[in-house]
Amino acid sequence: MRVFVTGSAGFIGFHLARRLLELGHFVDGFDGMTPYYDPRLKEARRAILLRGDGYRDTIAMLEDMEALSRAAEAGAPDVVIHLAAQAGVRYSLQNPRAYVESNLVGTFNVMEVARILKPRHLLIASTSSVYGASPSVPFHEHDRTDHPLTLYAASKKAGEAMAHSYAHLWSIPTTMFRFFTVYGPWGRPDMAPLKFLDAIENGRPIDIYNHGNMSRDFTYVDDLVEAVVRLIDCVPARDSGDGSVSPVAPFRIVNIGRGAPVQLLDFIDTLEKTLGRKAKRNYLDMQPGDVPRTFASADLLERLTGYRPQTSLDEGVKALVEWYREYRATHGELKL
Repeated sequence: MRVFVTGSAGFIGFHLARRLLELGHFVDGFDGMTPYYDPRLKEARRAILLRGDGYRDTIAMLEDMEALSRAAEAGAPDVVIHLAAQAGVRYSLQNPRAYVESNLVGTFNVMEVARILKPRHLLIASTSSVYGASPSVPFHEHDRTDHPLTLYAASKKAGEAMAHSYAHLWSIPTTMFRFFTVYGPWGRPDMAPLKFLDAIENGRPIDIYNHGNMSRDFTYVDDLVEAVVRLIDCVPARDSGDGSVSPVAPFRIVNIGRGAPVQLLDFIDTLEKTLGRKAKRNYLDMQPGDVPRTFASADLLERLTGYRPQTSLDEGVKALVEWYREYRATHGELKL
C-alpha cells in the first residue's frame, strides 16, 4: 500500500509513518518543519524515517498548493492521512492567523488533492477540543460540538465540516479521528506531559492550572497509532446502514482515546514516582480556553476495529521518561 502522510516529522506523524514502514508499506511524507517547537526534535524524527526503506518526503508548507500537489501526485497514494496542523490550544490565543492558514487553508488543499487523486480512503486528524467544556461524559461522536472555546478547536471543527462537504460532493470516503491528549516518546515539548517532565527533572517549578482540578484522557501514542492503522481498512460507505456513517456522505468521525480519564494531580504524582523527584508546584487559576475534563467514549473505535487503547499510565510514563533521558544524553537539552 502507498500512503501519503502529512505532518510526517511531527509527534504522531513520525510514529505512524514508522509503523506503516514496519508493516511493509510505502510512505510519502510531507512536513513544513515549522519552528513552533524545537526543530531539532523534528529533524531527529525525520532522520530516523529517512533511514528506512520505502520512505521519502517533501519539506514544504501545506499552504503551498503546488508543492503539495506535486508531492502527492508523485506518491500516487492509495490512502491519504492528514495529520499536519498548527497545534496547541494556548498558542491559538497568541497567533490565531497560523491556525487559519494551516488548519483551514492547508486542510482545504489536502481535500483538493484527494478530490483529484481519488484515494480509496482519506483520514484526517481532529481533536477532542471540539467538545469544548461539554458537561456530558464520556464524549460520544454524535454529541453536539457547537461551542468551541478556542480558535484551535474552531479550526478543527471547521475542518470536520469541510471534509464532510467534500465527502458528499465528490464521494471521497473520509474518516475524521478526534485525538485525546496523546503522550509518549518523541512527544511535543509544548504539551504538559513533556513540559512537566523536563521541569521536574531540572528542578524548575511547574504551573498547575485550575489548582489541579482537571482530568485528561491520556492516550499513549502507540495505542493511537494502532487505532489509526486499523481504521485505514474501515472505509466508510454511503448508504452502508452503519449508524456511524453520515446519511448523506461516506464520512465518519471516530474518537481515539483510552476512555479512562486521569486526574491531573495523579498524572503529576506518577511522573514524580517514575523520576524519583518531587515537583515544585505552582497552583494557578484556570486559563482562558481551557477545559476541566476530556473523556472519550471508545465504543465506536472498538466496534469498528476490535481494539481500544489499553496502555496503563504507569507503562506510558515509564516509556516517556526512558526516552527523554536517552534523547538528552544523545541530542542535548530540549528547547521548550
